[in-house]
Amino acid sequence: MVARVHPPEPVFTTASERDIWQRVVRQLDPDAVVLANIRVADQVKDHEADLVVLMPDSGIVVVEVKGSHVWVDDGAWFIDRGEGATRIDPVAQARDARYALRHFVEADRRWGSRGRVRWSHHVVLAHTDLDDDFAMPDLPRWQVSGRGDLAEVGDRIFDTTWRWQNDARVPTRDDVDLVLEILAGRFPPARDAVALAEDREERAQRLTAEQANLLKVTRLLPRLEIRGGAGSGKTVLAMQQARDLASGRLLGSRQRVAVVCYSYGLATYLSRSLLVGSRSKRPTFVGTFEDLGRRWGITDFGSRDDSQFWEVELPRQMAEVASRLTHADKFDTIIVDEAQDFADDWWHPLLGALRDEDDGGLYAYSDERQRVFARFGRPPVQLIPLVLDDNLRNTRQIAETFVALAPTGMELRGGEGSQVTFVPASWDEALDVADEQVEVLFEEGWAASDIALITLGQRHPVQVERQASLGQLGYWEQFWATDDIFYGHVLGFKGMERRAVVLCVNEDGRRDRASERLYVGLSRATDRLIVVGDPDAIGRMGGADVCRSLGI
Repeated sequence: MVARVHPPEPVFTTASERDIWQRVVRQLDPDAVVLANIRVADQVKDHEADLVVLMPDSGIVVVEVKGSHVWVDDGAWFIDRGEGATRIDPVAQARDARYALRHFVEADRRWGSRGRVRWSHHVVLAHTDLDDDFAMPDLPRWQVSGRGDLAEVGDRIFDTTWRWQNDARVPTRDDVDLVLEILAGRFPPARDAVALAEDREERAQRLTAEQANLLKVTRLLPRLEIRGGAGSGKTVLAMQQARDLASGRLLGSRQRVAVVCYSYGLATYLSRSLLVGSRSKRPTFVGTFEDLGRRWGITDFGSRDDSQFWEVELPRQMAEVASRLTHADKFDTIIVDEAQDFADDWWHPLLGALRDEDDGGLYAYSDERQRVFARFGRPPVQLIPLVLDDNLRNTRQIAETFVALAPTGMELRGGEGSQVTFVPASWDEALDVADEQVEVLFEEGWAASDIALITLGQRHPVQVERQASLGQLGYWEQFWATDDIFYGHVLGFKGMERRAVVLCVNEDGRRDRASERLYVGLSRATDRLIVVGDPDAIGRMGGADVCRSLGI
């Protein structure tokens, strides 16, 4: 059995220091603790102890180790460091560090009324032979070990406090553990998940800003399809492109720009981000395809379940309106985010709304693996593909859960984070278990505004209630509220993100495009992800690689 150590793998300046540390650790019993390279500062100077040995039933000994040859000349200590003799004072080093450490421990309020335990110091001269009768006025023979004493250096250190005659008591195991706790510092800042998320978000923003250089390189290409997996920064890039074109920074003259998407949630996010600042530098239009139809005067919208209306009739009506728009009402450039959600016929009114239908700007940002609707529309014009293959927005641990489902291989550059948690639950019990996991996130320190609970199957009752009482726009305004978490569904959360997400897999994984839904859901958290669901259902949706990444 050997003594406990702290830190577990200390780094030493010399091989001699490591050798003495190993000998002391091997020679003492498991109740003892050997600390290495302990620094303490007082009002006089900074002190460093090579070793501090905490021993129940003996005492606390500060050990100064000299690995090179040491000698005494005319009462002064010298050492050879390869550049000639250097004067040293190993006794004062050990003694001063001892008093500084003792004062630090006894001044801590956790020490309380325990009183003084035995403290001493010891000098080890690993490459110096000492006579058995060696003695200095400030260093008796029992307080120093030479080269010939190393085989029993642990016992000699243990005996040091017994030789020191004073009224202090020997420490108990409880005293030793408390000293170890005190030397770790007073009220050190704990690991703050939110602060780490803020640091990582700043780094992600820098990486995304660097990626925006692509806009300058491709500024003379009016027709692009920017493809990228989840977390590649497509939406951020689309917004930057909209700002640069509308302000004239990209092409030298201001353009009328429309930014169009499918979902209410993403449209709300884009509007809040882009429709700020000087009106002359904003995009002309930001919203959903439906919003664009309303802007053009269409008021009679069919049922949400009438796919014939939304995919055929509405785009036909909008194409007719677009053909009658004046030059002043049309756009120089149209940017489509989450373009994989657009139906075939939706592209016709967009092209008709361009001032230059042949060469006007059309930019489609897409991720084919996030195609969660049974639509396969593509623009009827040729777009030059540009691929973003870096994941910037998710931690490595989160990205590893969905990278196997991504459309292309991805380099994970989002940084390190917490391990993803998988909580098994049957699909019909998953909602209740997911609610419990929200409390886990609160206990970890996440704020309500950091958290979203996202479902893959049936919507959460809170989401249903909010959509019914607030309407779609009012419901999505709650996304920015700070007093409660956000309850959403994977179909409406594409393009959105939250620092901490509980993903509720409350379905059996047998529906069409279930794999795409899982891919979207896993990628919505940037920093902390908890997945709740049935392992077999997740296996059907994600396959062996996703299961392996979740520890299933």
